[in-house]
Amino acid sequence: DLLLSNSCIPFLGSTEGLDFRTLLLDEERGRLLIGAKDHIFLLNLVDLNKNAKKIYWPAAKEKVELCKLAGKDAHTECANFIRVLQPYNRTHVYVCGTGAFHPLCGYIELG
Repeated sequence: DLLLSNSCIPFLGSTEGLDFRTLLLDEERGRLLIGAKDHIFLLNLVDLNKNAKKIYWPAAKEKVELCKLAGKDAHTECANFIRVLQPYNRTHVYVCGTGAFHPLCGYIELG
């Protein structure tokens, strides 16, 4: 209904079949960070598709192989699902992902 009434603008990145897991709203700068399967998106709140930035952050190949050997599903479990997006300071966000059952964390500079 929203699409038919032109009441919304869909995020085109969602057509990639990614599994969105976590959001961080930065109202002060007009941005939205989205954690997904192997990706982190930085979007403009005014137009989600304008100047959208994407970071590809997959799990290490050897961790994915270990995950599959443990009997986990390669497509739904053996990836780096971004679970934490937390402001660290004015310039960085703390990010953590599952890393195919070997969690990993880091910092993203938002400049």
